[in-house]
Amino acid sequence: MGTEGVNRTAPPAPAQPGAAVAGPMEARPLQRLLPWMGTAALLLFFAALLPRLPLNPYHVQVLMYVGINIILTASLNLVNGYMGEFSVGHAGFMAVGAYASAAVMLWLFPRQLWPVLFPVALLIGGVASAIVGLVVALPSFRTRGDYLAIVTLALNMIVKSAIENIEAVGGPRGLPGIGRLTTPGWVFVWVVVTLIALRHFVHSRFGRGVASIREDELAAELVGIDTRQVKLQAFLLSAFFAGVAGGLYAHLIQFINPRSFDILKSTEILVMVYLGGVASLAGSVVGATVYTVLLEALRFLGLWRWVLAPLLLVLLMIGRPRGLLGFREVSLFVPAWERAIRRAAAGAQALTAGAAPRTRG
Repeated sequence: MGTEGVNRTAPPAPAQPGAAVAGPMEARPLQRLLPWMGTAALLLFFAALLPRLPLNPYHVQVLMYVGINIILTASLNLVNGYMGEFSVGHAGFMAVGAYASAAVMLWLFPRQLWPVLFPVALLIGGVASAIVGLVVALPSFRTRGDYLAIVTLALNMIVKSAIENIEAVGGPRGLPGIGRLTTPGWVFVWVVVTLIALRHFVHSRFGRGVASIREDELAAELVGIDTRQVKLQAFLLSAFFAGVAGGLYAHLIQFINPRSFDILKSTEILVMVYLGGVASLAGSVVGATVYTVLLEALRFLGLWRWVLAPLLLVLLMIGRPRGLLGFREVSLFVPAWERAIRRAAAGAQALTAGAAPRTRG
């Protein structure tokens, strides 16, 4: 009995209010900056390391195609997967970004500054695609159902036809003379930027609104979500990164023409989205990687390999409409606070399930 009184620790003396709050409040900004500083350091390290790896030039080219396709797939997945709409004109936004970034580099920027101003050209291409997306989204989001698919399909055709009739950018002959400025380092940086931006958007309050629209748009409106604003933000973000991917593509192959951005290209992006899985960033990475490598492996088939894309899309829609990782995500693409909430919810659910039999007894 006496030992219990000895082992009890006395309550700590009350500290000053300022001292009690100062530690966490001062450490919080540093804790927030550390992940960003670490990410920036890793980006710089890998961007500098990739060009020095002993890889075959053909393999490097395929890796860059994979990275560009990851950007395209993840950006389209935001609309078709997370929001539950159906956009089929992603190649149109890619074309706008490709031609805008290439035209800016050729007409406005001096050649000796091209390597320095290349990121600026990519941003301009992304903004141009977002502006076109805004023009498309404002009238199309007044309707419901599959009208967005019809509007985006028309957009793809309109963009292709418009470029074919603009002689300033080469018309149907294409735009030559583009500098080869896309490198493995730049592709890697933009892939990481795209995935981080979409990860933060999906798990923000706007991302919750996007998910609620997918589940039930009318119910989302009834609980006070501005569905038009949420749709617009998601669509513009998707179009922006499609434009960036177009700029990377243009400065990789150094020649673009309207035929590079036809409905077949949009179908390819759709196949990658539904192959990897809807509403999953990890699925976008898997789908883009598998499809790109598979097409390269089947290059010996010649033109017949392009039959694979529509056929694979049909088979996916029949057999596995959600894709390989549909509505599933790896922990890398889930914020730490979201994982903590999920663990707490799972623990509470387990405790509730365990307490139910005792209550009945």
